[in-house]
Order: sequence, then C-alpha cells, then structure tokens
Amino acid sequence: MKASRIGGPVKRASPAGHKSSQKQAAERREKAGKVPPSASSNRFLRGGRIDPRRITGKERVVDLIEGTYLAYNAGRLREGCQLFTDKMLDPSVTVGLTMTGALTPAGLGMSAVIPLIEAGFVDWIISTGANLYHDTHFGLGLSMHRGNPQTSDVLLREEGVVRIYDIFFDYDVLLSTDAFFRAIIQGKEFQRPMSSAEFHWLCGKYVRERERKLGIGTKSLLGVAHKCGVPIYTSSPGDSSIGMNIAALSLDGNQCTIDPNLDVNETASIVLNAKRSGGRSAICILGGGSPKNFALQTEPQIQEVLGIDEKGHDYFLQITDARPDTGGLSGATPAEAVSWGKIDPDRLPDAVVCYLDSTVALPLLTSYALAKRPRRPLRRLYDHREAMMARLRAEYEKTK
Repeated sequence: MKASRIGGPVKRASPAGHKSSQKQAAERREKAGKVPPSASSNRFLRGGRIDPRRITGKERVVDLIEGTYLAYNAGRLREGCQLFTDKMLDPSVTVGLTMTGALTPAGLGMSAVIPLIEAGFVDWIISTGANLYHDTHFGLGLSMHRGNPQTSDVLLREEGVVRIYDIFFDYDVLLSTDAFFRAIIQGKEFQRPMSSAEFHWLCGKYVRERERKLGIGTKSLLGVAHKCGVPIYTSSPGDSSIGMNIAALSLDGNQCTIDPNLDVNETASIVLNAKRSGGRSAICILGGGSPKNFALQTEPQIQEVLGIDEKGHDYFLQITDARPDTGGLSGATPAEAVSWGKIDPDRLPDAVVCYLDSTVALPLLTSYALAKRPRRPLRRLYDHREAMMARLRAEYEKTK
C-alpha cells in the first residue's frame, strides 16, 4: 500500500512522505505496541530476510554459505556458488575456467581444480603459463613449502631459495622443471606448429607417466586434463618459463611452435559448438588478466570478426580483487562486456562478480558445488577439436 498524500493518514513511511505525520504515526504504533504495516508488496523488499542461523561449529560449507553469507562480498560469493551450481552445471552448459594469479603454487590445482575437472564441472581451461609451469613441479615430485613473507630476500637468494610471497622452494625446482620440459619438447611429436591445447595435452601425458614412475598419485592438473580430455589453452604462450624453454630450443633448430591462430579459432569453436549443440556457454573467471579476455573474446571473434550471428556467453562468474574504475580488463564488469558482445544482454542477471581473493573463494566454491551437484559426464572436448573447427569453418563460409 502506498503512502497517502501529504497531510492525510500515512500507512507506510517514506523519506518522500510528510515527516510530521509519519513521526506521529510511529509514536502511536510504539505506544500501542504495534508493528509497522507489512512492506511485502514492495518490489525492492522481496529478498530473503537477514535472519541467519547461529554458527555452532558443526556446519558444512553449504550450511555456512547458504545460512550466513548474506551480504556484501559474502553475499556475492553465495550468489556465485548458487549460479555455478544451479545454472552453470546444468548438463546442457559448457563450462570454461580461466586462471590467473599464482594458484597452483598454493596447491589449488590439486585441492580444487583437479576435483572440478574429474567431476565434469570444468570442460575447458585458459590459464597463465606460469600456473601450468608451477603445477608441473608437483607432478615431478618436487616440493614447495610454506614460508614467512617477511624473510630477507637477500638471505633467501644466498640460500638458494625462491619465494612466491609466502611460498618457498629450492632454486633447483626451477632448474629441474626446465630440464624436464626441454627433454620432452625435443621429442618427435613436438616438432611442428600446434595449438597450446595440443602442446599441453602432450605435456600432460609425460607428467602422468612421471607421476606413475614416482608412485606419487595424481598431483598435476596437466596430467588430469590429459586423462579427462579437457583442453588447456594459454593466452600468452611466451609469457612463462615453459614458453622461455620453447624459445631457447628454437635457437637449436627445434621446430616446436605454439600457433596463436589455432588457439583463437579453437576456443571460438568451443563456444560456438556449445550454442549450436542446443546448449549454453558459461565462463568462470579466477582473477582476470589475459586469460579472462581470451575466454570472453571468443564471442566477438564469432560475431564481429567471423560475422556469425550470436549473442554472447550465457553465464558469467568472476572472482577478482580488481576494481572496475581503473579501466583495466581484470576489473571490467559483465555489464561492460555486453557492449562488446561478450555477454548476452538477456542473460545479464546470470552474471556475478565476487570481489574476493581466489585462494579464499575457490575452495569454498569447489566444496559447495561437489556437495550440491552429482558428477557430470566428461565432455572430452579435446577429442572433438576437429569436429568443432569444422562447424566453425562451415558457418564462417556461409557469411562470405
């Protein structure tokens, strides 16, 4: 019920109403011990009430997220978990994951990304090369350790210790991992141009074999992606120690080359295939940076460059600590992405940004999803790259 005209009886208070009448009405209700009239008809007050359950110490992650993550960035994390689980993990949705920041050195490849891949919750990945390089340490049986970020870096250098903030590891971990990549890249199957997905798939095969020989179980997401047929791309192949070793071997005549043209077209074909197969496309972004743009530019590549009719990704979930007002891509909102054709404007309500550290949010998101959703069949998109590219080429030819 709306407030009446000024001077008349007021049923519901409003800052736009008659102040004296509203004040007197409140005083009369207080004296009579009555509560204000219900505001349930107000369209802005239809969200759940802030009435959290008490924390007892016996809660599951699902209980905490649904029962106590009610506002601010906790509320956005709850919305993100529910978007991911309720909509993005629908059997018809193809889910892409992007990764920036030093996630694998912190163990999140093993603790979170591998379980998501094995559960069929991640169908393809775009990562920084650094995450894949540091992921390989674990598959080779090399160790990384918790450390004190206040330790003198001069002292660490003298002791042969490298650090990523509060993660410490021996300098020989880098040398050993470099030697591993140089050894496998010189193999016959690497001597040609290829997409970064094919390169990482081949590397994953050798990492899995090293894990088997060492008897250390499953440690590397590269190895698991190989097993599960999940293609992994990197948006900047030269911007990591893996790319540096490829470049070094080229000086010796090695023919291994990562072809970015293949990456651009293959990733676009994955998104187009998701739509043309009667399904939808979802992107889960950890951080931002180049992998974020590389995943989202698939739609402008399809629409603007290839001239194929499309509308943008259907679901968008980002976990970031970047601000939107600096103009950087990492902080760009899904609403801004609509203007580029990256996000379907009709699906903008299905877009959530959580302003959180990925190392905090990802384990919670993973636990929530695994508790709420059964496993999905593996899509094995890597095995279907040629068919997806054929579909992309066929639609491109129609536009000429």
